[in-house]
Amino acid sequence: MITLRSIRPKDTEAIAERVARAADPGTIIAFRGGLGAGKTVFARGLARGLGIQEAITSPTYTIVNEYEGRMPFFHIDAYRLRSAEEFELIDSARYLYGNGLCAIEWSERIEDALPENVVSIAIIPENDGSRTISISGESIEKAFA
Repeated sequence: MITLRSIRPKDTEAIAERVARAADPGTIIAFRGGLGAGKTVFARGLARGLGIQEAITSPTYTIVNEYEGRMPFFHIDAYRLRSAEEFELIDSARYLYGNGLCAIEWSERIEDALPENVVSIAIIPENDGSRTISISGESIEKAFA
């Protein structure tokens, strides 16, 4: 696991860009972090790292937003899902086992549906407004070595 500090949103986006550049097709990122932690900010950086120019918004109501870049980017918000079974009803295999980068906010709500090889990213807000970002996942950790 590697741990990084982000002072401002641009730092978080820069870390995420680096993650996206290291990601291979089929990479799944499981975010951990409370409301306002910076998960969507991180997703914006992932998109930028994939060459996506569109505005990235939280898929809270749509559940999944799809974007095209150097590989497809599937941005999922599982907050409104009640179970892994409900996630499976939205064609989850397409996102989890496809050829894109899949980033899942509130991943703990659908943990049972996720494969074992996910990259875990925890974003923890600190009292001074900074963020502590912990990344676990061998393929991505190498990008920061």
